[in-house]
Amino acid sequence: MAAELVPPRQFARASLDNYRPDPDYPSQQGAVDAVRAFTADWTSPPAGLFRRGPKPPERPGLYLDGGFGVGKTHLLAALWQQAPGRKYFGTFIEYTALVGALGYAQAVRLLTGSSLLAIDEFELDDPGDTMLMSRLLGELVSTGTRIGATSNTPPNALGEGRFAAADFLREIQGLSDRFTTVRIEGLDYRRRALEGDARVASDAELADLQAGPGVTVDDFDALIAHLATVHPARYVGLVEGLSTVGIRDVHPLPGQAEALRFVAFVDRLYDAQVRIVATGRPLDRVFGEEMLAGGYRKKYLRAISRLIAMTAPDGPVE
Repeated sequence: MAAELVPPRQFARASLDNYRPDPDYPSQQGAVDAVRAFTADWTSPPAGLFRRGPKPPERPGLYLDGGFGVGKTHLLAALWQQAPGRKYFGTFIEYTALVGALGYAQAVRLLTGSSLLAIDEFELDDPGDTMLMSRLLGELVSTGTRIGATSNTPPNALGEGRFAAADFLREIQGLSDRFTTVRIEGLDYRRRALEGDARVASDAELADLQAGPGVTVDDFDALIAHLATVHPARYVGLVEGLSTVGIRDVHPLPGQAEALRFVAFVDRLYDAQVRIVATGRPLDRVFGEEMLAGGYRKKYLRAISRLIAMTAPDGPVE
């Protein structure tokens, strides 16, 4: 499991140089500068007899906060690329799954000594998991590990796309004062290239997909039922090796539990750059109005953005 804690393949070559900040939103260039400053002592030549090297950052954590599609994961992967030695990159769910599989003490032993723990999609949905990660990160920081994180918090808990220090402080027992917080404004870059709803395929197009290596075809109801039998941390295994997923007879999701599992599945499909071919209702319309108005709105909007990209004729927008 630890060996799989690396950036998704579309971010394997992510760097600060190939991040394209939107000139209309100066905070994006500001975020690049913040990552560069955070890693300066890793990337600069070592200090010499007459030259002082850059100092380590004042705080051991960098927290990238903003809406979906502004490049937070790209910047986090670029930060990971700069880190020397042993380092890890994963989603919040993947780290909690690692602790669950190994046990807390063994997970601490495994991660101790790493230069960086990069956490994408930091969750505050589950108080137990949040407290677990708070304790884990506190121990790692005390031994010299730096933390990079992107936010993915329920809007009703922390505010839409905003890092609320007081709430975060209460939730994770003071860990927030270890982070430098960088707010990234901007538009969803996937929607700059794509407009409208998720594409709906014809029955004939779906029929032309031949299930086999790299391709699956399932009824929407069967897919949603199967996701309920697998822990979300294992969805990575479900999508491994896939290039195209066919989904038949898409319709609105019945409840929040099903919707959140589907969001987690969509995230893993997107990480693996899998194309989706679906019939029925447009996939970006599977979340009801109550869901989009509730505490997980930010997650659903991110999933909608990714579903539109993955159903495009040419596949996901990288």
